[in-house]
Amino acid sequence: MKLDSVQISQFRNIERLSIKLDSRLNIFVGENGSGKSSILEAIHYLGFARSFRTSKHKSVIKAGTSGFTVFCQIESSNESKRLGIQRSTDDQCLVNINGIKSRKATDLVSQLPVQIFTPQSSELLTGSPKLRRKYLDWLLFHVEHPFNANAQIYAKAIKSVNAIYRKGSYQGQSSQIDYWRQLLIERGNLITEMRSALVTDRLAELINLNLTEFLPEFSFEISYYRGWERSLSFEECLSKNFEKDQKNGFVSVGPHKADLKIKANGLHAQEILSRGQLRMLVAAMQLAQTEYLYEVTGRNSIFLLDDIGAELDVEKRSAFISKLHQSESQIFVTAIDNSHLEFLANYNENKVFHVEHGCVKEKEI
Repeated sequence: MKLDSVQISQFRNIERLSIKLDSRLNIFVGENGSGKSSILEAIHYLGFARSFRTSKHKSVIKAGTSGFTVFCQIESSNESKRLGIQRSTDDQCLVNINGIKSRKATDLVSQLPVQIFTPQSSELLTGSPKLRRKYLDWLLFHVEHPFNANAQIYAKAIKSVNAIYRKGSYQGQSSQIDYWRQLLIERGNLITEMRSALVTDRLAELINLNLTEFLPEFSFEISYYRGWERSLSFEECLSKNFEKDQKNGFVSVGPHKADLKIKANGLHAQEILSRGQLRMLVAAMQLAQTEYLYEVTGRNSIFLLDDIGAELDVEKRSAFISKLHQSESQIFVTAIDNSHLEFLANYNENKVFHVEHGCVKEKEI
């Protein structure tokens, strides 16, 4: 599944833009502030219904306008689809799939697997466990259809149990708390089983295979921490922590506390790797997502690489692009100038666009 064309309107400094794309490799070159990253950001909305640069939708709407729209035509071997998203200044969201409109962002997100790699991507390793849970859950969302429903029910159960704990009194609520705790245990175990199987059955292996090429000087260990003591079941651990949790007003154990742990040469990766090496570890992790998705579903990813030259030398850039190209992903790259595009000589199928003041013009390299 590849993007054939994209139309963007009233998005940051882009007033109106329509681009016919290459099915393999698309490069956007321009100065900082020219709008090249905004193009990737608009495509990101098609895969996530949100920005990778801000949590405020209003920030991306062009000044003086009431909202933005992003539409695309996607093509695969057996189907063609038209997808779109609109966001307004009053925070309304409307998605469009082949002319059928909906206000559920997940209807759109499930259609198009999009990944983003930026200079801030190393936060996947240096940031909170929540980011690493999202990393696993993105893949499960696209390959395990029951996962999203289980995750939503689990989140509701956690919220409900926490609310009851914070009240401090269970008089007349015993049946209610029993209901939510049972739901918490049931869905929590299902989520844990899916995450654990994902990591141990194939994902860790794919990450390590990529790391043998990207960072061969290190030996890596990848493990999944489920969010509670290994010797106890989830139900047992909830009971063990009950008094402490109700006193604190929140559930302290469970898959919402899970983590993906990665060690390099026996030490936590973020403690031993340089920033450039951390970026290559993240590259290996995201590439493994793409490879797993294709193995299980036959679907390709749309891969966005913003500022490819940041902290990646020529050798690392070329290795990453080469592996992405082999994975059959459709690749979108931004760069400040042609000096970061030495890898282009290896690929016949590509389009290069010059971006200036929100306007795009195809060019020859």
